[in-house]
Amino acid sequence: MIAALSGPGSIRRRLIIQLLAGAALLALVVFVIVRGYARDLAAESQDNILAASVTAILDSVSVRDGALQLDIPYSAFSMLGNVSDDRVFYAVSHGPRFITGYEDLPVPVDPRTGAPQFGTAVYDGAEIRVATAARRLSVAGRPEVVAVSVAQTRDGLRQTLTRISRNVAGFGLGFFMLAAALGVFTARSATLPLRDLAVSVSRRGPEDLRPVEAPVPEEMTPLVGALNGFMGRLSAALSRSEDLIAEAAHRVRTPLATVRTQAEITLRRVDKPENREAVREMIRAIDESSRAAGQLLDHAMVSFRSEHLQSAEVGLDRLASDAADRLRPMADLRDIALELCPAAEPGLKVKGDAILLQSALLNLIDNAIKYAPPDSDVIVRVSREGAYGTVAVEDAGKGFPPEALGTLTTRFVRGSNTLGVVGSGLGLTIADEVARAHGGHLVLGNLDREGGGACARLHLPLL
Repeated sequence: MIAALSGPGSIRRRLIIQLLAGAALLALVVFVIVRGYARDLAAESQDNILAASVTAILDSVSVRDGALQLDIPYSAFSMLGNVSDDRVFYAVSHGPRFITGYEDLPVPVDPRTGAPQFGTAVYDGAEIRVATAARRLSVAGRPEVVAVSVAQTRDGLRQTLTRISRNVAGFGLGFFMLAAALGVFTARSATLPLRDLAVSVSRRGPEDLRPVEAPVPEEMTPLVGALNGFMGRLSAALSRSEDLIAEAAHRVRTPLATVRTQAEITLRRVDKPENREAVREMIRAIDESSRAAGQLLDHAMVSFRSEHLQSAEVGLDRLASDAADRLRPMADLRDIALELCPAAEPGLKVKGDAILLQSALLNLIDNAIKYAPPDSDVIVRVSREGAYGTVAVEDAGKGFPPEALGTLTTRFVRGSNTLGVVGSGLGLTIADEVARAHGGHLVLGNLDREGGGACARLHLPLL
């Protein structure tokens, strides 16, 4: 089982966040620039209209019979009224003398002739924009300065700016949403090769340690190179481990078997009862050591091969027959009849590692022979149960302790009724791990019959 990894965060998420932050900043900058430009343009437009109004009024001033005459044209104010509903104020003065308009209108003290002057002030409780221009005329032979000021409130300008700001904000939001969609698409596209690589590697079986040869972006080349190097080293290490387990099994079992043989020869030559008992204890210790070492190596082999099963079609009848033939001499030594009941439906096959399946079945039959009383039967049955093929091993022993059924497949755990029987507590563990590695399960139970007995059922999915 592969543990879930945790890290500093998703690359795609960080990339999306950075792209969205950039898009939001760009949208804000666009909003500020466009709004500022619109404000300046609207203010310039108001100033131009005010200047045109002032010029129209100045052009209407004339001198007749040595006196000033003023006939304010309608167009001078109508152009201001057409722009907005703002209020309009004006003032006309001749030197220090006020002629017409709003006398308290804030105007420059010394208006210049030529280009209009502009200013902003507060009048009648409202902010106004004032344009003032002056013209020099000859009145009664004397040069006189006529000044005209036209003012307009700025409510319309603010309304225009609000409308423009709203439109620009909508444009900015649309730009941000479009940029966000493009950012998400870009981030997903950029991380797609990583996902493809992860899927490609995760779909491989545990035994597939071939180098990754699929084309990847240039930025991922170091990662793929490191991954290929790691798989190469792992493959070499696994091969060495498998060779070591096989060699250890041979070198451990052979000397122990030789020592046991010599001990049995010695037992036949010893006459004194106390010496014979000592030799028997030695033989028992050798048996325990041999069995423990053998099952430890078997368990290591099962743990190793379970990660990279060498699957092939395996016939259940043939599997059970081979296991029974191998252990029949041991059963005969204990005067136990080892019987094989082939399946009523011949040809049941499973897909799995034949070595592991044989190891599991050998452990189940060996356990049954060990715990069965002499002159009893051990029966191996092959059958179909739905989508599973089942190999059941039955004996006439004491059975499994009911309170320990849930823990007997744990390593080194033995039942309370195993006193005096050589064992290591690994046989059922090996059978259970092999079953789970093949998608099956091991079921332990006691037989409901006179005299009792135990039954271990190995369920494996059929082809």
